[in-house]
Amino acid sequence: MSRSADRIQDPWGARTPYAPGSPWPERIDQHLAEGITEDQVERWVPAASVLHSNGDAMDIAVRQGRIVGVRGRPGDRVNRGRLGPKDLYGWQANHSADRLTRPLVREGGRLVECDWDTAMERVVARSKELLDDKGPGAIGFYTTGQLFLEEYYTLAVLARAGIGTHHLDGNTRLCTATAAEALKETFGCDGQPGSYEDIDHCDTLALFGHNMAETQTVLWARVLDRLEGSEPPRLVCVDPRHTPVARRAEVHLAPRPGTNVALLNALLHEIIRTGRVDRDYIERHSVGFDELAAMVEPCTPRWAAGICDVPAAAIEAAAEILGGAERLTSTVLQGVYQSHQATAAAVQVNNLHVIRGMLGRPGCGLLQMNGQPSAENTRECGADGDLPGFRNWENDEHVAELARLWNVTPDRVPHYAPPTHAMQMFRYAEQGSIRMLWISGTNPAVSLPELARIRSILAQERLFVVVQDLFLTETAQLADVVLPAATWGEKTGTLTNADRTVHLAEKAVDPPGEARSDLDIFLEYARRMDFRDKDGGPLITWQDPETAFAAWQRCSAGRPCDYTGMSYAQLRTGGVQWPCTPDSPEGTRRLYTDGFPFAHPDACESYGKDLVTGASVDPVEYRSLNPDGKAVLKAAEYLPPHEGTSPEHPLALITGRTVHHFHTRTKTGRAPELNAAAPDVWAEMSPEEASRQGLADGDLVQVTTPRGAIRARLRTTAMRDGTVFVPFHYGYWDTPQGHRPPDDGPGRAANETTITDWDPVSKQPLFKTAAARVTLVARRDAAEHARTGTDRARTETGSRT
Repeated sequence: MSRSADRIQDPWGARTPYAPGSPWPERIDQHLAEGITEDQVERWVPAASVLHSNGDAMDIAVRQGRIVGVRGRPGDRVNRGRLGPKDLYGWQANHSADRLTRPLVREGGRLVECDWDTAMERVVARSKELLDDKGPGAIGFYTTGQLFLEEYYTLAVLARAGIGTHHLDGNTRLCTATAAEALKETFGCDGQPGSYEDIDHCDTLALFGHNMAETQTVLWARVLDRLEGSEPPRLVCVDPRHTPVARRAEVHLAPRPGTNVALLNALLHEIIRTGRVDRDYIERHSVGFDELAAMVEPCTPRWAAGICDVPAAAIEAAAEILGGAERLTSTVLQGVYQSHQATAAAVQVNNLHVIRGMLGRPGCGLLQMNGQPSAENTRECGADGDLPGFRNWENDEHVAELARLWNVTPDRVPHYAPPTHAMQMFRYAEQGSIRMLWISGTNPAVSLPELARIRSILAQERLFVVVQDLFLTETAQLADVVLPAATWGEKTGTLTNADRTVHLAEKAVDPPGEARSDLDIFLEYARRMDFRDKDGGPLITWQDPETAFAAWQRCSAGRPCDYTGMSYAQLRTGGVQWPCTPDSPEGTRRLYTDGFPFAHPDACESYGKDLVTGASVDPVEYRSLNPDGKAVLKAAEYLPPHEGTSPEHPLALITGRTVHHFHTRTKTGRAPELNAAAPDVWAEMSPEEASRQGLADGDLVQVTTPRGAIRARLRTTAMRDGTVFVPFHYGYWDTPQGHRPPDDGPGRAANETTITDWDPVSKQPLFKTAAARVTLVARRDAAEHARTGTDRARTETGSRT
């Protein structure tokens, strides 16, 4: 049994090396509350992590009605017993003294406690008033990536077929929308082709904009164990920062932010030029190769070097590794998704795997990763702007299928235009067409770009804001009604990780006070709204998690994300990958082992979009291009970022995550070990860049963009010159001002500075393309240096890197 005493400084734990093709050895990680021993634990309850997208399986320790610790589940396919720092310590947030325990309503400009009837009647009355006066387009729902599948599906049904609104999206728009869109562009539908088990088999591993060491610590432990074993894979890393991943890479490419497409086109150029393509696979399984080859033909490494500021020789070396791989596994995350030309760049990674024939076999894995723990479920269930079951809103038969499932007429399922993405929803609220916004489990007053604008939108008198959450977040403080929600360990449901593994997380303890599960809140709203089907019966017929899961199974039947072979009883024994049907009851390790059936025009989730403009491809055009349903190789021309550097703003600002925190710290900031490891925001620059700016390690600096400014301590570390990095987790809930910067001056939330801009295809906001300047506020004196030296040493392993 591995204890957790050193897991702040060593997030990945002890090594268990293994050889290619061997199973990953087990290692059980555990952390119990101080003074609690194993024999004092009364019961262990199965669950999975909701503080990252890896899906680490664990058991919750319960004593006297309280959670007192966790341990990894050794037999689970995802983590084999391992847990990361957020898994080991994050559960303590459940016990925070400032948990919401009763509903709140705004009276006389203040939030005051009330009972559930009062709060729900206020929400229902405003809903009905707006439906009568303005229509369904006046109501929008903005949800999270941390709920359970059963809750997302219920929300999707009540929003789509109950209210009838197009306006439903999740904060997964900020982290995983590009993953979904890239998969749809190439393969016709969502769903990760690969599996975490491909790390056990690959001979080459490429990470594109993915700091796995901090965002999925247990998955990185798996990589480290392969690297320490016999026949370690060759590692290629693309990241402007010198992360732990970059330090282990054979080739590290650190491109100028916003130039990913140029770099990837050069890699494709070299692989095609040297003939390292699987022409038989290309001929049998894809369309568009000639167009791709013509697009990248002039994109030489020398050409890309001038754009990306990466040595041409390094691009050639990376192409040599990728082109020579016999079993290539690639992962992609926010360094691509939150940057310029996000979908276009992610699609080029897909293209790399298709032209090399590296799909559907052990070690030939492609993972367009997720950032949020249940992001996959928002996409499957249609809580992210798509239709449930990966259905195509432009395909009348797909809409009719949903109408039959819900026993409504097809016109009750909004499909006259594309579903509204989150950034557009906030624009509609700003303009006044959305008059009610229901925000569940997320904190846009810290996580969205250009926060001064977001605060002004949420504070509008005409906008009725409902917030459903655990704490009085920066967003909740601006609400008209606040509903106290139960969280992980206090409710039951399923969640699906980034490699399609479904886990069951069961209720271990009761929620505090009058807090209710998100499912119960949505079901109560649907009951009070009296949503009906076409025969006059209740639109939503389920009443608990297991019956909601059964309803979802019916919706998923025959679709790529088929759950019909699963059951709660089966999931209690461990995670299962979808599709899982009665014919494949153990699940499916890899997709696309023999072609791309869901790319067929009659089955596909999307007909695709133009990678430059985002304009939808006409269904007739798609059918003409891809009548037999093959992978679509889509070329993309490099275009410069919209906001470039200038003499006034000479640096490129990128924001991102740190190993010890999740999202806006509403949970991890309340876990003592995690908060102590990274208590406040900082800014990173290379020592050379800091010197050029007249700055030194430890200085208090101001990072300013055309939108706003923040103040942070400077950390000098290895990264590309001309760039400044700021973690985005820090807001204001734990500061005197509560939900905004002091006196509207410089704040600590990175998104005070980021730009309101998004990828034209996925509509994912761009958090890594702002132009900035960094100026000195105050030098760090010797006393400050001595006082914070210990904190810095503690955070160097994770946060600093």
